[in-house]
Amino acid sequence: MKNITHLSNLVIQVRRDILRMVHKVNSGHPGGSLGCTEFLVLLYSNILNKKPNFNMNGIGEDIFFLSNGHISPVFYSVLARVGYFDIKELNTFRMLDSRLQGHPTTHEGLPGVRIASGSLGQGLSVAIGACEAKKLNKDPHLIYSLHGDGELQEGQNWEAIMYASAKKIDNLISTIDLNGKQIDGSTDDVLSMGNLKSKFKAFDWIVVEIENGNDLNEINSGMDKAKSLTGKKKPVCVLLKTEMGNGVDFMMNTHAWHGKAPNDEQLKLALSQNKETIGDY
Repeated sequence: MKNITHLSNLVIQVRRDILRMVHKVNSGHPGGSLGCTEFLVLLYSNILNKKPNFNMNGIGEDIFFLSNGHISPVFYSVLARVGYFDIKELNTFRMLDSRLQGHPTTHEGLPGVRIASGSLGQGLSVAIGACEAKKLNKDPHLIYSLHGDGELQEGQNWEAIMYASAKKIDNLISTIDLNGKQIDGSTDDVLSMGNLKSKFKAFDWIVVEIENGNDLNEINSGMDKAKSLTGKKKPVCVLLKTEMGNGVDFMMNTHAWHGKAPNDEQLKLALSQNKETIGDY
């Protein structure tokens, strides 16, 4: 793994980006974004085998699809911080004529965005299509995707989950952000999905669990394990157990910050818990 100090500093800086972006326009989704910060920082810094310049076809490199597009603040921040576009553009988040809309869209032409993912439940189907394309092209690289746990309440996922195992899609690593919360409350209260590990295993997937999905070392070990399990005629699911709002004490242990921006006072408090590291945009 790359320098842990640098990655830790990048995590804190991305948190600051998320908070400042949603605060400026008084809209957006900070909770899930903060919960997935460590994962996306590590994915783009250490895990993905990617080329320096973005190409939509993704030939000869790993490809990532963000299915739960409402966590666009963390996605945009990470894309900018690893060099896909100038970090100053983060200042245009959710503004008119910006490429950084609330939910990512491909027609904006933003480097790094491969799917319009405002409507939940579709990303796995798209990722599987890319897996099939890789196989047809005899491209040995992998497809990665990220999904919310509440998103799995959408039925299209389960058609895709069934297809992936039936067709032996073994170049896929799909990660589930398992924070147990969604816009209206806990996932158990809204529509319980029971034991997701058992469900995925019943659909004949390989399952890897990451108990602390906000710890860089655990994520790295878990994703290394997931990668080692590809190519075995089965798709791989990673259950990433995260805390919504991680890194900001008053945003944790509640679903309230799923889609709510902090006010001026709350922003000041949140930023005080995440001191500037590698420079604000």
